[in-house]
Amino acid sequence: MDTLILDCQSIELTDEQFYQLCLNNRDLRFERNANGDLLIMSPTGGETGNRNAGITAQLWVWNERDKLGKVFDSSTGFKLPNGADRSPDASWIPLVKWNSLTSEQKQKFLPVCPDFVIELLSPSDKLAKIQEKMQEYLDNGTRLGWLINRRDQQVEIYRQGKEVERLDFPSSLSGEDVLSGFMLDLESIW
Repeated sequence: MDTLILDCQSIELTDEQFYQLCLNNRDLRFERNANGDLLIMSPTGGETGNRNAGITAQLWVWNERDKLGKVFDSSTGFKLPNGADRSPDASWIPLVKWNSLTSEQKQKFLPVCPDFVIELLSPSDKLAKIQEKMQEYLDNGTRLGWLINRRDQQVEIYRQGKEVERLDFPSSLSGEDVLSGFMLDLESIW
């Protein structure tokens, strides 16, 4: 997805102002990096949007079985500990994290880092930028992350304290000990 980066050093937005900007421009997708730079991202194309929906659906169905946490789609904003506001394509947090939030916090961008994230590389995405974003998630507390590259049929697996693992042509991915019992079927994603 193409991203326009605006240097907002001359215009500092509070968290509330950023939230209102997002609400007032629902047709646009915004993120902010840790420096406060505003990132405006284009909507995904049909194929990527369809694959994102499939990924989120599989995660949702798994979670509904045991209700161990909360699943979020690509429209959900997270305020990371480093100050960045990010929206992974799919994400999950355990119930204990969700239940620690106030009602007001649950209504706005969540002030937590997801334990699990998925980023699906769009044709217009720059791989290096999404890899930086995945590392940012890890640095802020994500325990497991998957960067799915449909074009090359590769997956990069990000884990706390470990080197990034690259898999070529996997048919499925395991949620390991973070998402116990979850298997993402990649056949429909490729």
